[in-house]
Amino acid sequence: MGNATIKDIARETGVSIATVSRVLSNSGYASQEVKEKVLSVAKQLNYQPNAVARSLKIHRTNTIGVIIPDISNSYFMKISKGIEDSIRESGYNLLFVSSDENANKEKEMLQVLFEKRVDAVVLATADESGKMVKTIKSAGIPIILIDRKLKGTTLDLDLVEEDNICAAYQLTNHLIQQGHTKIGVINGSFKVSTGIERFMGFQKAIKEYGIEENQDLCYNGNFTEEDGIEAVKHFLSLEEKPTAIVSFNNTMTFGAILQLKKSGLKIPEDVVIASYGEVEAAQFLTSPGIISIHQLPYEMGIRTGQIILDRLVHNIKGPVHEKFTPKLYVSD
Repeated sequence: MGNATIKDIARETGVSIATVSRVLSNSGYASQEVKEKVLSVAKQLNYQPNAVARSLKIHRTNTIGVIIPDISNSYFMKISKGIEDSIRESGYNLLFVSSDENANKEKEMLQVLFEKRVDAVVLATADESGKMVKTIKSAGIPIILIDRKLKGTTLDLDLVEEDNICAAYQLTNHLIQQGHTKIGVINGSFKVSTGIERFMGFQKAIKEYGIEENQDLCYNGNFTEEDGIEAVKHFLSLEEKPTAIVSFNNTMTFGAILQLKKSGLKIPEDVVIASYGEVEAAQFLTSPGIISIHQLPYEMGIRTGQIILDRLVHNIKGPVHEKFTPKLYVSD
């Protein structure tokens, strides 16, 4: 029998709907004989509880909506893994969606998660406005920002992020200390805080050394592999080519590495590569000597999960602003 209901079980057992409901929800009194009878019939009818109806009754779905800008980026998946490991034992599950760095899609996904009555939302935003976020927060649903701040809103939201300025400064400073003054920069989107802050870290470093900013050596992208490819094509077309390239996320770095290899250039002999974030796929290429920022995405995910439990289980109020500081890593 498909889609068996509580009414069906009540009819088969000859007990009231209210009694069946108490037995199935394990609440209230019912004799042991009635319990065994109801549970036996429920099993025979292959009764499945209506999760939607139950969530409406208890005002909880035990789901956490997670919106990330790039589901193929290992950095965001490690954050998600940390969140999952942190909250799973408390009975919560993650519902993933990707904005693809698209502000309109992000707003649509926020609306979908809101309508699905998720208990909390984790957001790595691609958007500049907080209108939908404000709506969700006003409904009493906790929102935790990860990796990126939300512009255009004064809402007090939980935030787990990196010290982007400090890490980008470390990366650029290392290149300058190696003697590089012609440094090509592959920027991420300036629509999000990570793109803005990482470029600020670069600017801080070159200013300290009295190096003039060269717009020809700056390529503004959107955190995609194609951006890395196009940036290298641009740099190689210049009369004065950069001796080093700093790329402000791992996906763009991988595109840059592919294009440098395609162009017949060796890393680091011909061009030094410095990446904000480790490029896992680079280990399959003969590209030793890549300088990178070692990020802590799993640890960020764990902390985010703890904040979720603080809001939903422990009833601890926020907001919390947690900032992780990545470290410089130079491979052999």
